[in-house]
Amino acid sequence: MIRMSRVIISAINLTKYFPVQRGFLERLISRKLEYIRAVDGVDLEIKEEETFALVGETGCGKTTTGRLLVRLLEPTGGDIFFRGIRITHIKGEELRKLRRHLQIIFQDPYASLNPRMKIGDAIGHPLEIHDIAKGREKRQIVLEMLEKVGLTPAERYYELYPHQLSGGERQRVVISRAMILKPDFIVADEPISMIDVSLRAKILELMVDLKKEFHVTYLFITHDLATAKYISDRIAVMYLGKIVELATTDELFSNPLHPYVKALISAIPRPGPKAERERLLLRGEIPSPINPPSGCRLHPRCPFKIRICSKEEPKLLEKERGHYVACHLY
Repeated sequence: MIRMSRVIISAINLTKYFPVQRGFLERLISRKLEYIRAVDGVDLEIKEEETFALVGETGCGKTTTGRLLVRLLEPTGGDIFFRGIRITHIKGEELRKLRRHLQIIFQDPYASLNPRMKIGDAIGHPLEIHDIAKGREKRQIVLEMLEKVGLTPAERYYELYPHQLSGGERQRVVISRAMILKPDFIVADEPISMIDVSLRAKILELMVDLKKEFHVTYLFITHDLATAKYISDRIAVMYLGKIVELATTDELFSNPLHPYVKALISAIPRPGPKAERERLLLRGEIPSPINPPSGCRLHPRCPFKIRICSKEEPKLLEKERGHYVACHLY
């Protein structure tokens, strides 16, 4: 049973705007700066030893949110707290020390490993950076970690290079590198999306086992609600830079409130003609994050919109205990 008493990491009104890159002539004609509103006022709390899933379509801002929380990106606005301590703008040595507690598993296991570095060196490098172990001691810790993630015989994998491994093996290496420091919080950014379907369940099982052993907290980022249902304790759904609904996994699937979440759940494949009839379709394309719609950002596509939806932005409010939704219908 997970401990839900302490908040390990939180964000208040977190925002990240990226300036739009324009050509020389465009800059001459218009001096107005435009921004991609990747994350636009996100509030969340992630509790100790839970798996918190952040779900949404490509471009909704979920990966940017994860990178902001582990301070790989500098926020445009808002605040980030780790164990109650404000870490929004820390730099230098203070940030280096924080890295031991906040780690990330990147989406692409092919791009996140140095092709010129042996597997053992890649996993053990964080131990040297943080002055934890060197030489034989480092090697022994790395060999034990390779055993834990199922890369055996560990001595053989220690000497291999990334190009000598399969995609699933590379992802196990990336997971090992994140776990080697025994961090408190890990952002898992779509860790199974680039792995063969046949291997995905095994990687998820590995992550669950390591979570129990190391008492780590996950922010699990995915576009797949079915995967989030399997691994997470709570789920937050994002749309165009904002969280539109947040609840426990069981509550979200049994009682979805937001039309966008209802549409996502209805799109999960189920057998039988009844499932097709019950599917909720959102019409139109996702609006641009450069010029999002006024009011509720879903209203141009929402079949349940009312007059206020196009004028006033809904706030994320607690409809039931632990169940938050940003929708004027509630």
